[in-house]
Amino acid sequence: MKKLAKYIIVITTVSAAVMELVDTSIVNVALTDMAGSLGVSIEDISWVITSYAIANVIIIPLTSFLAEYFGRKNYYIASMIIFTIASYMCGNSTSLVEIVLWRFVQGVGGGALLSTSQSILFDAFSEKDRPIAAGLFGMGLVLGPTFGPTIGGYIIEHYSWPLIFMINVPIGFLATILAYIFVEKKEKEGEHKKGMYIDYTGILFLAAGIGCLQYVLERGESEDWFSSNIIRICSVVAATGLTGFIIRELRIKNPAVNLRVMGNRNLVFTTIFTCVVGFGLFTSVFVYPVLAQRVLGFSAYETGLSLLAPSCIAIILMPVIGKSMSKGTPAIPFLITGFILFALYTILTSRVSPDVGIWNFFLPLLLRSAGLSMVMLPLINQAVVGLKPQEYSSGIALNNMIRQLGGAFGIAIANNYIAKHYTEHRMNLVSNLTQGSAVLNDHQTAIQHNLIRTGIDSATAVHSALGILSAQVDRQAYYLSYLDTFRLIALFFIIVIPFVIFLRAKKKTPGNNAAMLEAH
Repeated sequence: MKKLAKYIIVITTVSAAVMELVDTSIVNVALTDMAGSLGVSIEDISWVITSYAIANVIIIPLTSFLAEYFGRKNYYIASMIIFTIASYMCGNSTSLVEIVLWRFVQGVGGGALLSTSQSILFDAFSEKDRPIAAGLFGMGLVLGPTFGPTIGGYIIEHYSWPLIFMINVPIGFLATILAYIFVEKKEKEGEHKKGMYIDYTGILFLAAGIGCLQYVLERGESEDWFSSNIIRICSVVAATGLTGFIIRELRIKNPAVNLRVMGNRNLVFTTIFTCVVGFGLFTSVFVYPVLAQRVLGFSAYETGLSLLAPSCIAIILMPVIGKSMSKGTPAIPFLITGFILFALYTILTSRVSPDVGIWNFFLPLLLRSAGLSMVMLPLINQAVVGLKPQEYSSGIALNNMIRQLGGAFGIAIANNYIAKHYTEHRMNLVSNLTQGSAVLNDHQTAIQHNLIRTGIDSATAVHSALGILSAQVDRQAYYLSYLDTFRLIALFFIIVIPFVIFLRAKKKTPGNNAAMLEAH
């Protein structure tokens, strides 16, 4: 019976984490349908992504404090209920304001599921098997953002966008029931609530600083960065809020987020690597679907399917890596191998021709999934190496927040990089289209003749042919700029490899393992 309960806890916690991460990317392929249904522009509907991300990144670093204040089990179940109800309300929203509001609430509930699921999962395993638990959780971290475009693409192709949110309802309901029955309360859980000091000022600084920073990263490109008043205002609030938050948390005795743990060298380098991994994970999930659909002509479902199949290797690799680490295999070789594999994925993808099919990406995406599998688990473990037992939960929460911020930074950088390089490539391409070129004239004439055969008159055919040529130049310019972006991602992963030597090797002792158990 105890073994059955452990398996149920594994399924519940990993499903909750995957569900939360799926919702970070599932709406990306549905924005056009949602905008049309609600009668708003694509720029307006993109707030459903921004509001969720802002809520996520605010709540994640606070999960340690909130779980201690309310009791971990109570907080976990309450977050699951909030997420499920908000999902239902998102699916039934009839206006932009309504769906953005409920999407923010969904992000508040979802952000808590990530770190809390991780700690509950760790407690379900014995000391020696805890790396296996980390492997299972890491599997969810890799698969979650990848499943999003696949599920979203299938739903949009066969059903309608509200189902994107409604599928969370039965999963959330079942997970809540299972968590209530099978997740055990830790000893004295939530009993310190009366005597606990609530750092309202620190929480306010954090919400303002991180929330505005996330807004700037998410909306900067569409708002034309610092030419926009709201971006300038949010940048000032972000800088002020984060500065005030850091000063406040380092000075008071009982901070909402224990930033003192960042004095640990190992955690500093772990968060740097986690930021780069978040950068690569979320940016690749963002750029690849755009390349596939905008340039290569894949449907939303084909794009998701091409991502899904090779990513399933994480299901095999994560538990294997976890078992290997539980037997004493050091983390550093896995990290180096993982960074190299991910860099190879981006380099191979940056060399694809514009006429490839979905299965031509199988090997590069297989390398991506294998690379992420090899870095995710060691980084989860390394986040607590060298910390005191009471600092573990703070280290984990900060690590999860940095991963999300790394993804936000990555997408913001990618958007800006693509826009800049698109302009450069288009100018270069147009400059080579010299008037009177035999190749250009032949191509334009062939397009005109094809249009005339469809019944279009000659004058209209000439004008339409020029429009088609312009669209082809646009497509080629975007194609080249996306390939440039993959090369940029590769550069980040290659640069950080030498810094792996600064990580401390974790010495496995019963004391350490017991302490880790207590921290979760």
